[in-house]
Amino acid sequence: MRKQITGFSNPTVKYLRSLRDKKHRKRAGQFLVEGLRLLEDARESGRIPRQIVMAENRDPHPLIERLEAEIAASGGEIIETSPDILTKITGKSNAQSVVGVFDEWDTALDRINCEAAPIWLVAQALRDPGNLGTMLRTGDAVGAGGLILIDDCADPFSAEGVRASMGAVFTQSLAQARWEDFVPWLRGGAGQLVAASLRDAVPYRGASYEAPCFILVGNESQGLPEDYEAECDLRVTMPMRGRADSLNAAVAAAVLAYEVLAGL
Repeated sequence: MRKQITGFSNPTVKYLRSLRDKKHRKRAGQFLVEGLRLLEDARESGRIPRQIVMAENRDPHPLIERLEAEIAASGGEIIETSPDILTKITGKSNAQSVVGVFDEWDTALDRINCEAAPIWLVAQALRDPGNLGTMLRTGDAVGAGGLILIDDCADPFSAEGVRASMGAVFTQSLAQARWEDFVPWLRGGAGQLVAASLRDAVPYRGASYEAPCFILVGNESQGLPEDYEAECDLRVTMPMRGRADSLNAAVAAAVLAYEVLAGL
């Protein structure tokens, strides 16, 4: 189905604008994805948007034509509108010429098969959606199974998180859980829990890593709670040669993930 939107007060425009807000995303169970590259990453991963909104008089592109065909075949909706209205929807002055609307998917922990990959990333109370997206991207790069979000983390379906993931939100498994649910789930099967720490830690290089390895990082400012670290099977430390006393959470996860990958 194709339709034209010409007015800023159109109910569809108001609805799409509301998806920029976490509260409305959760209520609707949908989120926005901006840009043809991310939409193509989603399509290649088997996820087709419910709607796409495209700028009028845009340059033709074979990827858009292929996406349109698949949306039409799945019963989705194709909307054309002005660049100004696209700007209104995205909240960005330099909005790209196409935006997709996706259904959020189930992120229950029991949907994760921990034996499906040798490495998993786990983030506790991660608040920066850019760090969250970077961890998804890192997971994709090292062949991880996915990212497990513990306790109150940033929304993985926010525009910032999706953009920072560079499409990895569609290629990586994603789960959300409370710590008290995650620990029994992990201990119910095989899995080594590893954290960067200063407490009774060994050097991260050459440590004894075992698959499946779950790499745990904590909140950007507070790190991991002490009792969370105590639950880990292995605590490792990374040397700080300069004045900094810690790495960015997503950077630490990436450094550790590549070392685990080399050691498995």
